[in-house]
Parts: sequence; C-alpha cells; structure tokens
Amino acid sequence: MRMHNPPHPGAVLRELCLEPLGLTVSEAARGLGGSRKTLSAILNGRAGISREMAIRLSIAERAHQGLRQR
Repeated sequence: MRMHNPPHPGAVLRELCLEPLGLTVSEAARGLGGSRKTLSAILNGRAGISREMAIRLSIAERAHQGLRQR
C-alpha cells in the first residue's frame, strides 16, 4: 500500500507519546534533556528529528518500557 501523504514524525510523536502520557511540551523537553523550543518545532512539523533527538527519544522509550515491565 502506498502512502500519498505520510504524517510528519512530530505529529506521530505527539499522538502516540505525549498525549497518552498527559505530558506538556515543556515536561517532555525537560525529560528528554532538550529545549522546549526545539521539541515544539518538531511536534508542530516545522523541524525534523535530528540524530541527537532520535537518540534521546530512543533512550526515553527504553526507560519507559522498563518501567512498564515492572
């Protein structure tokens, strides 16, 4: 199946991570060790996810999975 209009990674991040956890942009940025401005730009589709942010997201995801398994 071909996707003609794939969603921006920031929209996916907002829908699958921030909203279900009830996190604000500021809280999520603090948890990731990044700036609110940078995360806001990603979530609003104005910036892509850098390699550094991808690593931070990966670490946060692994930490969250570890907490859920306990």
